[in-house]
Amino acid sequence: MKNFNGIYAATIVPMDQDGNINKIVLVDHLKEFSNIEGMTGLLINGHAGENYILNKEEQIELVKITRSVVSKETIVVSGLNFECSNTASEVAQQMVKNGADSIMIFPPFSWALLNDEDLIFNHHNLIAKKIKSPIMLYQASINAGLMAYNPATLERLINISEIVAIKEGSWETAKYDFNRRLTKRIRPEVAVMASGDEHLLSCFMIGSEGSLVSLAIIIPDAIIGLYKSIINKNFEEAIRYHNIIYPLAKAIYGTKPAGYATARLKTCLKLIGKIPNDKMRNAMEPLNKVEIENLKKAISSAGLITINNSN
Repeated sequence: MKNFNGIYAATIVPMDQDGNINKIVLVDHLKEFSNIEGMTGLLINGHAGENYILNKEEQIELVKITRSVVSKETIVVSGLNFECSNTASEVAQQMVKNGADSIMIFPPFSWALLNDEDLIFNHHNLIAKKIKSPIMLYQASINAGLMAYNPATLERLINISEIVAIKEGSWETAKYDFNRRLTKRIRPEVAVMASGDEHLLSCFMIGSEGSLVSLAIIIPDAIIGLYKSIINKNFEEAIRYHNIIYPLAKAIYGTKPAGYATARLKTCLKLIGKIPNDKMRNAMEPLNKVEIENLKKAISSAGLITINNSN
């Protein structure tokens, strides 16, 4: 069994102006962040990767492309976000076949209105038994309604033998602490990985086996540095990294509407010259001037230079 502990960059999917995947830019994006010292792996097909709108063939191809361009040491985690459990299990099989080391099961958005513990468990268990490969859970924000699993549901999910880790995104430190304690009481070997970007410092202090976050595609050295400084008990250095991370985390994830987060990530990457455009797959319009100025200020606070001002 692989050791999944560490820092992962949650990647985006670059698009051309017609909304098609720009594979040339995608490959550069994947290579860049997989080759950073201290980066354990990549989370592809996550929310930042627009898993809620790419079709299943595209998501499987993304796994295949990723595995072909990163080193064999790079751990590839692929998100899985489908309403239909049978479709999800079939796609997960293909993702594993094409090189995913682990599958992260996201709660479909309809679950925000659902409180059916058996359905949630059965969805995960069906996928687990189908692929018989390592699985990561996604614990949603406390602001995401019933998508955030209650303790009884979380306990049942943790007891699925294929579960190796949790991307813990409760977005509230006390809830993170509760869920971490619950997990470690039941299965101490399961990694609980803090993933609330604004709260990484406090959650790392409580304890974390790593993190899978999209800010690692903008300020990877700060995310890796924060994690290492906490492990090494260098708290003065940790505060320095936190002060780099926090303005960007606030601008991208802590500003309403939260649904703009992926668009903000792409705009930041465009502004710092990492991707040619910030096109989204869905019908969302480009960010307005107020949003862009807010992101520019956060980029500057992080010590990065804006080189593309065409927005």
